[in-house]
Amino acid sequence: MPGGRLTQQERQQIALGLADGLAYAEIARRLDRPTSTVTREVMRNGGPTAYRADLAHRATERRAHRRRQTAPRTVEAPAVADGRDAEAVREFEEVFTTVLMQSGLAKMMSRVLACLTTTDSGSLTAAELVERLQVSPAAVSKAVAFLESQGLVRRERDDRRRERYVVDDDIWYQSMMASARGTLQIVETARQGVGVLGSATPAGVRLENVARFLDFVSESIARAAEQAREILYVKAEPPAAEGTEATEER
Repeated sequence: MPGGRLTQQERQQIALGLADGLAYAEIARRLDRPTSTVTREVMRNGGPTAYRADLAHRATERRAHRRRQTAPRTVEAPAVADGRDAEAVREFEEVFTTVLMQSGLAKMMSRVLACLTTTDSGSLTAAELVERLQVSPAAVSKAVAFLESQGLVRRERDDRRRERYVVDDDIWYQSMMASARGTLQIVETARQGVGVLGSATPAGVRLENVARFLDFVSESIARAAEQAREILYVKAEPPAAEGTEATEER
């Protein structure tokens, strides 16, 4: 199986495969590459509907050039951090960011949310986000403000009185509930429109159908979110204390 970076010819084959409606696994099989390689390549370069081989190749060259410029010359970065492949983690953050962008979030909001989500603590200060993302404090502040308004991030104070931005399991529940409440506002407004335009008019009928559909959807979302929080969440196991494993083996 070939290793290393994708060539421009391989990227062209990926683009042709996407145009033909092939699954990532089939494209990967034809290239003799892991499916994860193809998935990561597509998602970090616009997704299946916007992927272009020439743009993807130039973007990869620019990223490699930036890494060479910013890499420390005297000390090499470790290949593995906290038992993880640091490069794989970085690439996953890029893929996750791209997926969030395709769901409708702006780039900076997506980068902040992806960074918080892939951090074990699930919380970072503004200064830590600035350092990790290499962006301005103003950019972080704007992104956090938007994410907080959508129920995707919350704020808390640590023992040093620093403000921390937190994303955890309950944040996604709160976000879904906020979405359901926002949908209900559309329902209420649409029904007001029915009264204004007349229930027998084409516009009134259209608004009534909008209200009925969104009312059903918002109720379903709220009910599903409640059920999911109760039965689906898993808890991360705390790391075993040093010497515990040895004790158990005895």
